[in-house]
Amino acid sequence: MHWAPITKDDWPDRITSVLRTVLDCARILPFDEALAVADGALAKGLMNREEFTRAADTMRGPGRPNARRVAAAMHAGAESFLESMLRALLLTEQIEGFEPQLLVETGSFPVRVDLGHRQAQVALEAEGYAFHGSSGDFAADCRRYDELVAMGWLVLRFTYWQVLNEKKWVAEMIRAALLQRGCGQSDRK
Repeated sequence: MHWAPITKDDWPDRITSVLRTVLDCARILPFDEALAVADGALAKGLMNREEFTRAADTMRGPGRPNARRVAAAMHAGAESFLESMLRALLLTEQIEGFEPQLLVETGSFPVRVDLGHRQAQVALEAEGYAFHGSSGDFAADCRRYDELVAMGWLVLRFTYWQVLNEKKWVAEMIRAALLQRGCGQSDRK
């Protein structure tokens, strides 16, 4: 449990505003979790980037650096908590060049990938079981991945467990893929 002073403006109807709640999360949570919270609020249109950035810039005390880092990194295109966690891992590990929700034109239809590196043609997919649990969903995913591979893309799929608990390994796999594609950052970590 965390305590912080709040003004009446921060809690209309005896509940904190979305902006205040996300700021508090950015102050106390690790960067990856705070980014996921901010991305979610932004994607749902519950707050806007400018107001959060302004509030993080004027924040004082512990947590301000993390809140400002979250403000600089948040993205409205993130479609899930897991995608945000994977993107936070890339940022923390200083792996550059990936764009959230990148649209790739394949021979048959456009495919949107969770995180894509255009130059290296590497797609990262954050795989949560809930979204791939039916045979129809699984078949659609296989079709998407096959289309990407046929276009020369390398698709790396990471599970919830891996992104949250095997971060170093995930980073190593991504670095290895970039290196194999001639876009390596082998001089990093």
